[in-house]
Amino acid sequence: MNSLWRARGSVCGRASPPTAECRGAVTAEFAVALPSVVLLLAVLLAGSAAGVMQLRVEEAARGGARALARGAAAGEVGEIVRRLAGETADSEVMHDGEWQRVTVSGRVPGAVGTLIPWALSASVWAHAEAPGAAQRPGLDEPGLKGVSLSAWQGGT
Repeated sequence: MNSLWRARGSVCGRASPPTAECRGAVTAEFAVALPSVVLLLAVLLAGSAAGVMQLRVEEAARGGARALARGAAAGEVGEIVRRLAGETADSEVMHDGEWQRVTVSGRVPGAVGTLIPWALSASVWAHAEAPGAAQRPGLDEPGLKGVSLSAWQGGT
């Protein structure tokens, strides 16, 4: 049987016992497959980091919109957003009468996130609940890091 396998050109066939010619074959195959396994693992980790960051950005937008609807100042909204989404998150507050919108954006953390610049964002509209919350006290305070005020541009 061994002569049949060798006659077909297979030195390391399955039917033949391991010989000196077969040594290192598994190591070479593993060395060829290892980079693709590492790349797949990196893509999976980057995807899960993006999913977690999207959840954090959405929760920060909801928390900021709730605080804004209760009449919180923009500085407080910015602190809430940075606490929930991370220090690198940016927030933008927009208003249209009784309605306010908080938009939070952030980048995916990690080594792969820096190679692929993913920018994730979430927006939440909230109706002013507290009397006077529509005037948004404190939105005109200078020097608020990560918080910007934009007038809502109506349209379809």
